[in-house]
Amino acid sequence: MRRTALLAFLILFSAAIFAQQMPPKDKGFFKEYQPGYYQCCVLKGIEDFGKTADSVKPPDKRFKVDLTGKDIPTSVDQFTKYWYQPPISQGNTGTCWCFSTTSFFESEVYRLSKKQVKLSEMYTVYWEYVERAKGVVKSRGAIEIGDGSEANAVNRIWSIYGIIPESDYNGMLPGQTVYDHTKMFNELDTYLKSVKANSAWNEEIVIATVKSILNSYMGVPPTKVKVDGKEMTPQEYLKNELKLNLDDYVDVMSLMEKPYYKQVEYVVPDNWWHSKDYYNVPLDDFMSIVKNALKNGYTVAVGGDVSEAGFEPTTQTAIIPTFDIPAEYIDESARQFRFSNGSTTDDHGLHIVGYYVKNGTTWFLVKDSGASSRNAGKGSKNFGFYFFREDYVKLKMMDFMVHKDAMKDVLQKFK
Repeated sequence: MRRTALLAFLILFSAAIFAQQMPPKDKGFFKEYQPGYYQCCVLKGIEDFGKTADSVKPPDKRFKVDLTGKDIPTSVDQFTKYWYQPPISQGNTGTCWCFSTTSFFESEVYRLSKKQVKLSEMYTVYWEYVERAKGVVKSRGAIEIGDGSEANAVNRIWSIYGIIPESDYNGMLPGQTVYDHTKMFNELDTYLKSVKANSAWNEEIVIATVKSILNSYMGVPPTKVKVDGKEMTPQEYLKNELKLNLDDYVDVMSLMEKPYYKQVEYVVPDNWWHSKDYYNVPLDDFMSIVKNALKNGYTVAVGGDVSEAGFEPTTQTAIIPTFDIPAEYIDESARQFRFSNGSTTDDHGLHIVGYYVKNGTTWFLVKDSGASSRNAGKGSKNFGFYFFREDYVKLKMMDFMVHKDAMKDVLQKFK
């Protein structure tokens, strides 16, 4: 009897200790979403311009984490942050990759020279469509037209076409206040599919037609701009005014499917030109680079998955709930497993502009061009931002761009 009682005591004692060590469980619930910034501002702006917007769908219910009572950031003021231009909405387009990376380079210009510049996202988007149309022709339709891309597409386009201030080209027609590429994209897609169907692979004719479509919806991009009374080409503006060396910027990923400490291809549809310039590193390095970069004055352009139960637009917060996977179990295998089975997707580009450490956990201040980051309202300091807990970045952010000086020690492992 004594042995039995002692054994029972030890079991109960061990269970109590184990329960104390386990993190509190997160709960999920089905949340009914009401019309937010996208419906009230983006679609309204499109309709006011005289175009037919996407139909407003009735509120739906989505399974989300319940953050009631959770100790989460509530203000951008809690974060150590670096200079950035105010958030801009991408409207009804799939161009987050360009908004986030353009914002990143604006911050880089300020970090390096203290110049405050606002650059044209749509200048880059215009020429990306042209280059992708060339890819459709060269691949005989194996590559398809699309509005998604990757951060390093910005470097690639700028190296060919340069860049200009937003004040010289915003990609909107007179009277337009919200970006909407729905009709333009459909027209491009229809045309290029007809090219494929008829094997009409005359690149000169195809590109001229593509430019004509782009011009009708976005306007014609200028070939020269004036800065302080001096006329210059977009290439000269990049070289002489921004003084950015595009070779100084690296793209980093962390997936087990590729060898570590090698430059590899990031195999996702938006890497349509099959760039093999991504530096693949173990997950611990991936996270340490991001954290150390921010602590040392750099910002980071990041891409990954925002279609998760822990991505919560009401509070503009992103965490990994315990009902998905407890934070201490997130490792390379958990990350690769979700990428391999398709539950982690490459669907959004963002710009990390600050950090906040509380109780040993790092939170990231994320500037976002998407609509859900604007539900706080234009009068809020949090308008256009998300607060990402480090477990969300660790599991769901798949790649990032940063200045090479922010990861000198890791780059040495690639030699």
